[in-house]
Amino acid sequence: MTTVPGRRSSTFTRLLRHGFTDPSAAERLLDLPELSSVRADPVLFEALGATADPDLALHSLVRLVEAEEAGARQILLDTLVTAKPLRDRLLGALGASEALGDHLARHPRDWQALVTYEATDLHPGIPEFEQMLSDAVDPDSLRVAYRRSLLSIAARDVCGTTDVAQVAAELADLATATLRAALAIASAAAPSDAAQCRLAVIAMGKCGGHELNYVSDVDVIFVAEPVDGVEESGAMQAATRLAAHLMRICSDTTVEGTIWPVDANLRPEGRNGPLVRTLSSHLAYYQRWAKTWEFQALLKARPVAGDPGLGAEYAEAVSPMVWQAADRENFVGDVQKMRRRVVDNIPVDRVERELKLGPGGLRDVEFAVQLLQLVHGRSDGTLRSGSTLEALRALADGGYVGRTDAAQLDEAYRFLRTMEHRIQLYRLRRTHLVPEEEADLRRLGRSLGLRTDPVAELDRAWRRHAAVVRRLHEKLFYRPLLDAVAQLAPGESRLSAKAAVVRLEALGYADPAAALRHLEALSSGVSRKAAIQRTLLPVLLGWFADSADPDAGLLGFRQVSDALGKTPWYLRLLRDEGAAAENLARVLSAGRLAPDLLMRAPEAVAILGDPEGLRPRGRDHLEQEVLAAVGRAQGAEAAVAVARGVRRRELFRTTAADLIGSYGTEDNPAETDPGALADRVGSAVTDLNAATLSGALRAAVRERWGDTLPTRFAVIGMGRFGGHELGYGSDADVLFVHEPREGVGDEEAAKAANAVVTEMRRLLELPTADPPLLIDADLRPEGRTGPLVRTLKSYEAYYRRWSLVWESQALLRAEPMAGDEELGRAFIELVDPLRYPVEGLGDDAVREIRRLKARMESERMPRGADPTLHTKLGRGGLSDVEWTVQLMQMQHGWVEPGLRTPRTRTALAAACAAGLIPAEEAQTLDEAWVLASRVRNAVMLVRGRPGDTFPSNPRELTAVGRYLGYEPGHVGDMLDDYRRITRRARAVVEERFYGAAG
Repeated sequence: MTTVPGRRSSTFTRLLRHGFTDPSAAERLLDLPELSSVRADPVLFEALGATADPDLALHSLVRLVEAEEAGARQILLDTLVTAKPLRDRLLGALGASEALGDHLARHPRDWQALVTYEATDLHPGIPEFEQMLSDAVDPDSLRVAYRRSLLSIAARDVCGTTDVAQVAAELADLATATLRAALAIASAAAPSDAAQCRLAVIAMGKCGGHELNYVSDVDVIFVAEPVDGVEESGAMQAATRLAAHLMRICSDTTVEGTIWPVDANLRPEGRNGPLVRTLSSHLAYYQRWAKTWEFQALLKARPVAGDPGLGAEYAEAVSPMVWQAADRENFVGDVQKMRRRVVDNIPVDRVERELKLGPGGLRDVEFAVQLLQLVHGRSDGTLRSGSTLEALRALADGGYVGRTDAAQLDEAYRFLRTMEHRIQLYRLRRTHLVPEEEADLRRLGRSLGLRTDPVAELDRAWRRHAAVVRRLHEKLFYRPLLDAVAQLAPGESRLSAKAAVVRLEALGYADPAAALRHLEALSSGVSRKAAIQRTLLPVLLGWFADSADPDAGLLGFRQVSDALGKTPWYLRLLRDEGAAAENLARVLSAGRLAPDLLMRAPEAVAILGDPEGLRPRGRDHLEQEVLAAVGRAQGAEAAVAVARGVRRRELFRTTAADLIGSYGTEDNPAETDPGALADRVGSAVTDLNAATLSGALRAAVRERWGDTLPTRFAVIGMGRFGGHELGYGSDADVLFVHEPREGVGDEEAAKAANAVVTEMRRLLELPTADPPLLIDADLRPEGRTGPLVRTLKSYEAYYRRWSLVWESQALLRAEPMAGDEELGRAFIELVDPLRYPVEGLGDDAVREIRRLKARMESERMPRGADPTLHTKLGRGGLSDVEWTVQLMQMQHGWVEPGLRTPRTRTALAAACAAGLIPAEEAQTLDEAWVLASRVRNAVMLVRGRPGDTFPSNPRELTAVGRYLGYEPGHVGDMLDDYRRITRRARAVVEERFYGAAG
């Protein structure tokens, strides 16, 4: 073609208009003499422009024409321009698959497989595919025949003659025919082996489910029996040789490439088990050893090759086991855990492109459908299909899934499977990743019929369908439960009450009948409130089921909803603020403490929807709020009631933040640093208790003396309070100090100080809806027999004359918490020389501390308690770590400023930095201290009352495990880990505290 220099030819313009991205290269290809008879044919241009990749289609066509013998080229070209079915099929396949273009360039005559256009050609089955492969006598000829058959499937696929479900079924049928042909080749190569055994090939996975991909492992299980007169061992060896040869025939790469890998790893014991077993061996394994996922896999088992009678026996024998799997303990949890594990194992850089395994991907649909099949297929045989789409349709027909949901899921699944097919078809490689290159995305989009802006349209469609899958994956299992009780959709099949109870039981509800009553109370009726609840509950039920106590979660949600249902903001908050509903579900189903706090003032649920709501309030902020509220209140009791209300709200904020940080949410993964979680709880509870004490002090003073007490007064935090390490169940250990104001006598001042302490304790322990704040002053000089309040001079005199080494040790945690700041500082200056003695501790003092510790271990451990699991006094527990750190503080604090802190972890880090303890040992002690602290917090969160040991109740123990990051079924791992970590810590304590080190 010649054109005026500088001007584009008309052919160039036509090519551009028909979707070519490199019209110049296409023009050069059209100028080749081999295409001279068709280069100007408008039919060819239209057909090329209709393909997914016109450039690729033309390039592959030229390669095919060049590969044809001279005499056959014109027949191909004439047929191409005169026969529309062939033209559409051939060019469509060439424009979508570079690999099929390569095949035709090697085997040019295979294009003729696309010429026929008969009824059987439109939808071939196993007999037709067996006929297509019948001439294959060795692995290479089988590969060529397989690709030829694959070409016919792909051609009909890209032309829209068959839909994605039919394509997947045809690919499975072609795989069946291929396995049969491969077994025939293997048997012909070893006729003596074939004569000794009956061998059946059971298809699993997508092949068994009649929904195979273009390129996928073909999962199989082999079962064999000896023929009459042959010993079993010899027959099994022969069957194993046949099975292994069959696998090599399909899997090996030859000059003709490979077909697909045959994967037998779903067999009993996986790779470690024998490749072939007898039927009785299979059944013995499934009855005794099989895990839940193995029964889920057997749902798709289908005999496809070999001895048909033996295959049928196998299917008949394992089927009852499949449909009893849902009765297994932790069945639903096991299935959900396996799905989470799949997602967690996806590399981070691939999650967003993972079409199959990622959130909103194909596996979400398949897992949800299979889970419903296994639960309800026990009593409903119509659900027992290996095909995802057929099973989904049956679930909708039976009322187990809403019809609208099923239709949306069907559409999304078909779109995602079609994307997967087109991605794999291009190079016939096994992949589920959406490509990144624009040219690949453009081809993919055009192959799906998106022509205006293929890349952008593809991205929008993919994201939309993935979002539908993700939403319905959460909803699918739970929505029909509401339909069963709400009964609002006339004419639609719905879950029966009996089936709903079965499903709730499978989800882990201990009292499914009560759960169903809660659902009915929440969702029945035609009010707007009930409509919103029906929108929320499916997702909430999923979150409840993912907890240790679904019953408590649902009951708590009903109670909160009953209390707040008439307020306009409550349901709107849960519906519109995505995090609020999930946060509420986590809080309500994780234990008793947080729900109890919430029920006393349900309006605190608003905290869960505020992005800043879970952030702890600092002490200054809290003290300002409490003192302002106390100043407005009428009377001391009303004032402290307000202060305790603030404390309850802040305790709820802290527990909620702790639970959500420990569990994680969809948008925010669980906190990976347990030490940070423990520190946040300790600081937050300490701050809110200090603010509450400030409020109680102000209220007690104002009630009797107005603005000024006759004596200056300060509250000194001790123990875990002073160390900013309070747990949810900790008392507030304190000392009280006062100093008479100028002109006030000692007796009057002492009387006023004691009256204030008595009133503060009374006000903080009054029976109300809010939890009491218990004040413990037993660490004061002379203990319970000594005066509650002393002056600075009195403390100085006592400590100078009578103080014991344990009292100096206790003062390591002393820190002012409320009252007169100057007096608090003066107290700290007074005790610093005691707790950080110049030149450290003498040998006698060290021996006394060790003696006291040993005595405490032997005398204070509760009778019957397991010392390896007691968080406070047990081996490697809190006491072990804290006494070890405190000994270093008293020995070296006088020269190491970093050790002068009431906080255990801070002091331990300072000791490590100063070279007093190796980093590895410091890490061991820190890990044990954090774990023991979090176990104590977990026990309080779960049981609603404090405890120093793991709960004995299985459900409570599981809840503690979930808080600590252990999935259901792994409480044994949790206890083993605790013992291992604390055992290592105890070894450090033996050396650093009791040994010669120091």
